[in-house]
Amino acid sequence: MAGYVGKRILAGLLSLFILVTVTFFLTRMIPGSPFAGGNVSENVQEAIEEEYGLNEPVMVQYQNYLRNLLQGDLGVSLKKPGVTVAEVIGRAWPVTVSVALPAIILAAVLGILLGIWQASSGNRGIRNSIFFSTVIGSSVPNFAVAILLLLLFGVRLKWFPVAGLMTPANYVLPVTAMAIYPASVIARLMCRAYTEEMQKEYVTLAKAKRIRKSRILLAHVMRHALIPVFNYLGPAAAFLVTGSFVVESVFTIPGLGREFVNAIANRDYTMIMGLTVFMGAVVILLNLMTDILCGCLNPAVKEK
Repeated sequence: MAGYVGKRILAGLLSLFILVTVTFFLTRMIPGSPFAGGNVSENVQEAIEEEYGLNEPVMVQYQNYLRNLLQGDLGVSLKKPGVTVAEVIGRAWPVTVSVALPAIILAAVLGILLGIWQASSGNRGIRNSIFFSTVIGSSVPNFAVAILLLLLFGVRLKWFPVAGLMTPANYVLPVTAMAIYPASVIARLMCRAYTEEMQKEYVTLAKAKRIRKSRILLAHVMRHALIPVFNYLGPAAAFLVTGSFVVESVFTIPGLGREFVNAIANRDYTMIMGLTVFMGAVVILLNLMTDILCGCLNPAVKEK
């Protein structure tokens, strides 16, 4: 198990290094200067760039950034004087997590239950209804779902508030909008895996031995059927936790997504890099946790 985890950690660190490198050079390819525009003269602009080290060769900037990153320093925002990237992340990530965590829990529970219901139901109408619902749910972009929920339940019916996160009611629409797509995917994965497991010989043998159905499902079928679901939950949780940019914009949520969009619009290099490093680390960590969990459920996975 230690070797399996070690390989996953090394692969994650390599992925993070590649992500940092690619993002760094892409930001430097953006035309113009972060300090261009307004009434800033060229002399003042050059002085500011020299203060932030942007006048140095790109490779020197890259080496300096990596050196600071290894020391845990994500830098200072170019557009918010005196504000560090770490401060912005520290303020924004709890907001994003407060929406993303309920969304992934709702998606997992709803998706698993719907998948089992679809696979085990003897009613063809129920199976078809769940199937078409999950197809639609996994096909419609989350920004379209967010806008529809906002217009219907926020503007027209006025059941829920549509901006900010001041009260628990503010969470209902954004959490629902973010949960629909992963719940639909999980339901389809669960239905397929559950159906395949129920057709295997060990289930038939267990039934012949008159083992209770609940024990067969909990001790054997679910253990294997949940593996593809957990494999998907890693990237899905990473996507939600690092922020659904459009959903945060629709509901005016001051999370990581809004900060990232603003950083790109303002050409705030250090903010873009810091948010990219943070989001990449979250993705890698969640995927690592998923791999370990799948390895515990199915020892054969550790041999891959």
